[in-house]
Amino acid sequence: MNKQFTGQKRQLLNASQRGFPLVTRPFAEIGKRLGISEDDVLKLVQSMMDSDELVRVGATIRPNTIGASTLATMAVDEERLTEVADIVSSFSEVNHNYRREHRFNLWFVVIADSEQSVQDVLDDIQNRTCIEVLNLPLEQPFHIDLGFDL
Repeated sequence: MNKQFTGQKRQLLNASQRGFPLVTRPFAEIGKRLGISEDDVLKLVQSMMDSDELVRVGATIRPNTIGASTLATMAVDEERLTEVADIVSSFSEVNHNYRREHRFNLWFVVIADSEQSVQDVLDDIQNRTCIEVLNLPLEQPFHIDLGFDL
């Protein structure tokens, strides 16, 4: 889904992707950076979450530092892609999912407390969708800056 961000939403997203303040009231601190109130920041975040422009606010932690994680993919028929993506996204252990132009067109990351828990989620997704899930565990770590200037 391509969303265009304008004005304060864009400023908020750019200001909070890196260096998120680790303080008691982080949204107040972000508001100071943007020249708006904490309440306005929270309203913007809620507005973006309500409209699915933003689906998650949280930390990104180096893979397998705490618990276990894996990258997974599925080859989903185009007419079922939204349905299957919604099922995948319904799992709290799924960090994010995205579409790719490839036979394996739905990719997602699973993070759980153990390798067995990760496998249980993958098995559950496969059972609920009746589509094979390909598990691609990390073999060599790379640092990829996931911040994007909007």
